[in-house]
Amino acid sequence: QVQLVESGGGLVQAGASLRLSCAASGRTFSTYKMAWFRQAPGKEREFVAGISWSGSTTHYADSAKGRFTISRDNAKNTVYLQMNSLKPEDTAVYYCAADTLMRTTWYGGYDYWGQGTQVTVSS
Repeated sequence: QVQLVESGGGLVQAGASLRLSCAASGRTFSTYKMAWFRQAPGKEREFVAGISWSGSTTHYADSAKGRFTISRDNAKNTVYLQMNSLKPEDTAVYYCAADTLMRTTWYGGYDYWGQGTQVTVSS
């Protein structure tokens, strides 16, 4: 069983930055592929960014490229999402997800999810 707890969301103005954190339980965090997803009101949940177990490989949605950075600290069992130059369209609940089975796709198959943290960007 893996528990994921997100933090760091909030209300900011357009152009500001936020750093989301996701703390994970479990002794084998360093073997999990991790990702961030988001869901805006009335929209489907969408992939934002992913990172391999070692941190050596990352993958981003087009909407995140150049503005968001995913990273992880396996010693702290934590994955981060640094979000810069935030836009109103980034407003959503952001979820952390873990893939403990080493699936090859970035976009689905995650077997553990956090409860989400709200990010609201005002114009």
